[in-house]
Amino acid sequence: MFKSIFRIGLFSLLVISYSCKEKTNDKVATQEEKEPVVEMKEEAKPFFKLSLAQWSLHKAIKSGELSPMDFAEKAKNLGFEGLEYVSQLYTEELKKDPEPEKALQNLIEALKAKSDEHGMQNLMIMVDHEGDLAVVSEADRDKAVENHKKWVDAAQFLGCHSIRVNLFGTNETEKWLVAAVDGLTKLSQYAATKNVNVIVENHGYLSSNAELLVQVMEKVNMPNCGTLPDFGNFCLEREGGERWGTKCVKEYPKYQGVEEMMPFAKAVSAKSYDFDDTGAETTIDYKKMLQIIKKSGYDGYIGVEYEGDRLSEEKGIIATRDLLTDLSTKLN
Repeated sequence: MFKSIFRIGLFSLLVISYSCKEKTNDKVATQEEKEPVVEMKEEAKPFFKLSLAQWSLHKAIKSGELSPMDFAEKAKNLGFEGLEYVSQLYTEELKKDPEPEKALQNLIEALKAKSDEHGMQNLMIMVDHEGDLAVVSEADRDKAVENHKKWVDAAQFLGCHSIRVNLFGTNETEKWLVAAVDGLTKLSQYAATKNVNVIVENHGYLSSNAELLVQVMEKVNMPNCGTLPDFGNFCLEREGGERWGTKCVKEYPKYQGVEEMMPFAKAVSAKSYDFDDTGAETTIDYKKMLQIIKKSGYDGYIGVEYEGDRLSEEKGIIATRDLLTDLSTKLN
């Protein structure tokens, strides 16, 4: 009996030993059969975020095809993160209440609700038709400053970092420099109390002379006063002396202009007009522009502003967006 028990015990021990060996071998084999881990390189990300300038949709808005109140939803659907409003595109909305202050408050409350609903970032309001900030008459200049203040308040309510202003006024260089510094200083002092920037776009005539605009920035010398370099809009003079709509007869060098404005830039506008079969902009070297911007250390939003006629507004916006995104991964 003892021998039988011994044999059974020995047999069990051998079975357990064999079983453990089998499991160990299986585990080793499984590890050996696993495919080697390949480390994937993360795709290069743009050094900027994309915003949409509402002016890119001005034809659709003015024709009634698109409501300006649907801007946030439209921009979100087109793949943007930030919003750049244009004050003049809300002229009809502001007529809906006979009391101007109430009308504006109703408008910005509705816009804030829309931007929150679609998870969009409000960045700036481009202000037009509120008077010339570089006009020679101090009384007219002060009135323009007062007219702009409500848009500073609106920007603060929406959570925008800036309002964009124009430096229209006189075309006499020395008088323009004095007037521009005065108008910008007064408005920037008010905007500083609201934590809002006042930024100037190269938008025609002397404001498109980047060298002069830099002089204005240096003389104002306030942290909340800066520039909005636009890839286009460097026309210094048009046929017939017109502000808009006629052929440009004198232009400031665009790449030089953007480079000069970048040290003061708080936003950037990627203007576009048309594209070739490869997707390149036909009038502006976008790669060169992006290299200038990146070299300056700027890493904020770049706003798409399509102004072409051949492509539809939506197709032009998409072409500009895709060109910026594609080139951002190919910069040195």
